[in-house]
Amino acid sequence: MKHFAQTILAALPLVLLPTAFAQHQTFAISPNDSQVTFFLGGSDHGTHGTFHVQSGTVDFDRTLPKIAGSIVVSAASGDTGNKSRDHKMTTEVLDVAHFADVTFAPQSYQGTILASGDSTIQVTGVFTLHGTPHTITVPMQIHIEGAKCTAKAQFSVPYVKWGLKDPSILFLKVAKEVDVNVTLVGQLNPAN
Repeated sequence: MKHFAQTILAALPLVLLPTAFAQHQTFAISPNDSQVTFFLGGSDHGTHGTFHVQSGTVDFDRTLPKIAGSIVVSAASGDTGNKSRDHKMTTEVLDVAHFADVTFAPQSYQGTILASGDSTIQVTGVFTLHGTPHTITVPMQIHIEGAKCTAKAQFSVPYVKWGLKDPSILFLKVAKEVDVNVTLVGQLNPAN
């Protein structure tokens, strides 16, 4: 009986080990399936547009509130459907010649990430725009189905307060904050 108990206790870590590893995963983001859209209100009309996700990998552990990685968006990819406006946005406001990327580096989260189905969490991280880092917390909805993961977030960026140029002109005023919607799609893999 004593040997049986010792064998069980010795084997227990091996039984639990796959479960522990299954909690720690890497979310490999697919740029072609992901999307960043934005809306900038204005006195004349609002402006809708998109940016292209360049890359992204996020490591997380469902048993700990820690998350790490980086999501990179091309600042030069801003597209509102108006070439003149897009040129002004990318050269004068975003200054892509000096600041080619907009990035988000998650650092922690609150809430529970379920192994499958839908979860809602709050993610805190560093949002770098125009070369300047800003700590923000964004609500995020996550859907996991097998190895496929979709993460969605909506938040506002106070770009003028953060030091970017106000594109308003004499009779055309625009909002000082831009509303951003992010949809990240990719695959979940066991973390290395």
